[in-house]
Amino acid sequence: MHSVTLLTGSNDPLAVAILLRAASLLAERIGQQAAASEIYPSEAWGFESERPFYNQALRFHTALEPEQVLDAAQEVEQLLGRRRDEELAERERTGQRYASRRVDVDVMFYDEEIISTPRLTVPHPLLHEREFALRPLCEIMGDYRHPQLQRPLKDILAGLGRCL
Repeated sequence: MHSVTLLTGSNDPLAVAILLRAASLLAERIGQQAAASEIYPSEAWGFESERPFYNQALRFHTALEPEQVLDAAQEVEQLLGRRRDEELAERERTGQRYASRRVDVDVMFYDEEIISTPRLTVPHPLLHEREFALRPLCEIMGDYRHPQLQRPLKDILAGLGRCL
């Protein structure tokens, strides 16, 4: 069995309900849920948005390989109404790198592996800059050592100047 950590996010008006449903659907597809953080609100990161984002960290025990986890995550995004074509159109219209989204599921960690394929990069390459991701991750695994940075997540978060 493997341990996989995901981060879900949404800035839809029904974000909290969407994230709770995402957690349930992910458990059905990936494996036993080992931990779930609270759902944390945050400002949009990397673009302007009228609505706040909400994020939750989830950890699962799974028999799936990394790209199978990614497939399951993208299936859940689609089931919950994520429309990447609409996001692309919004990014092109605004000229911003990111856009609002109904739901997003990112693979943060897979065991202690470092993965770089055309479809998947783990750990997430910008994790160490993102308080909105580190805060829920620290709730469920603050002592976990980032496989590339070799520092506990709680220390990385503290380095941003925003301790829990």
